[in-house]
Amino acid sequence: MPAAEGPLVVGVDSSTQSTKALVVDAATGSVVASGQAPHTVTTGPGRESDPEQWFDALCTALAACGPAAHEAAAVAVGGQQHGLVTLDAHGRPVRPALLWNDVRSAAQAQALVARLGGGKEWAERVGSVPGPSFTVTKWAWLSEHEPDAARATAAVRLPHDYLTERLTGVGTTDRSDASGTGWWASATESYDEDILAMVGLDPARLSRVVGPGEVAGTVRGGIELPFSPGTLVAPGMGDNAAAALGLGLRPGAAVLSLGTSGTVYAVARRRPADPTGTVAGFADARGEWLPLACTLNCTLAVDRVAALLSLDREAVEPGGGLTLLPYLDGERTPDLPHASGLLHGLRHDTTPGQLLQAAYDGAVHSLLNALDLVLEEDADRAEPLLLIGGGARGRAWQETVRRLTGRPVQVPRARELVALGAAAQAAGLLTGEDPAAVARRWGTAEGPVLDAAPRDEAALARMTGVLSDAAPLLGRAPRN
Repeated sequence: MPAAEGPLVVGVDSSTQSTKALVVDAATGSVVASGQAPHTVTTGPGRESDPEQWFDALCTALAACGPAAHEAAAVAVGGQQHGLVTLDAHGRPVRPALLWNDVRSAAQAQALVARLGGGKEWAERVGSVPGPSFTVTKWAWLSEHEPDAARATAAVRLPHDYLTERLTGVGTTDRSDASGTGWWASATESYDEDILAMVGLDPARLSRVVGPGEVAGTVRGGIELPFSPGTLVAPGMGDNAAAALGLGLRPGAAVLSLGTSGTVYAVARRRPADPTGTVAGFADARGEWLPLACTLNCTLAVDRVAALLSLDREAVEPGGGLTLLPYLDGERTPDLPHASGLLHGLRHDTTPGQLLQAAYDGAVHSLLNALDLVLEEDADRAEPLLLIGGGARGRAWQETVRRLTGRPVQVPRARELVALGAAAQAAGLLTGEDPAAVARRWGTAEGPVLDAAPRDEAALARMTGVLSDAAPLLGRAPRN
């Protein structure tokens, strides 16, 4: 291990598919060790994962980091948002966690929105209108469909909360992840007891919300991780807030994240409250806000189309006048949880490469519909879009975003931004700095800027028209 200039910190990214751990020099941002281990996600009627597998993956990832992890002075966990983790009185999972992309609670989401008085009331109280991704709807589904599991639940946690609690022995969360539950009131920054009563959830079952810059706890003794007992544990955060922190994001800069899900977000000074539900009014990890729109179908959906066509994911071709809306898992933006993929405009002379390009276009189009909504009015819309996530370095993704936005695109060189954001939060505990300032000092957002391309208005209009015409069919619930 090379000599570090400052203390070492660990940043963890527990995502849908895997857990990654980075050991980072707090002074320079250099990654001195890293490790990764996969998770298993069901692909049956819903999307579920065993939380104990997340902890096993964390152990494996940290073991791969070698002795550097043992020298760390602080650790923070970033994790996938919204997931419902139910624990019994002994802290063991009652059942597998319901993940963010499990849309079985669509009916409960609609019912809850109506019971509280509509989208405007939800947005004013919690900053967001809950869809089936939100934790509150998953709890309502569990209570209705698995009442024995709900009764056996002594504690409700989010994915990052679960791992943090395994480290400290104390149930804590942070404002960014709490803001994605649907039961945390962003106006008062406290749990909304009326909403909790509406879904039959005792607030005593929930984690304590730890504020920015506070210590969540210390690593307890007797656990099988290479941390020294007493190592500081930061509050952690949801994955999107962690990536924003990892970029050192300033208000006004927009991010497009291309991963299993697609997201578009920006840091805002004013609390967002979109009554349409297109933009989720999340909190960030620093005391400001992170208005965000999310799509369920992004890189995995496009890769699936490439696999069906037996093409490399970069083998796109222009032209064809084709529209493909790749809603393979239902969709969150637009709000079509029961939708499936839709293909329009197929002709004899359509090539496989044109069909693949249409899948890219459809995935990006869903994100761009919300781009202006997440930016505050005074934001500079000529600034480069920050392109991150697993797809960000793909040429086809880059060119599709440039062509459909007409804006320059910047691709940060730093990888694993969620884990880096968690590491920056851990470093901030040690130095007293703003974690975003730590990330900027590390230069995490630096990278090549791709010039703007002419905006493809014809493709945008075509996709908007097809979506509008097909909306009644796309929104139809599946037959039993």
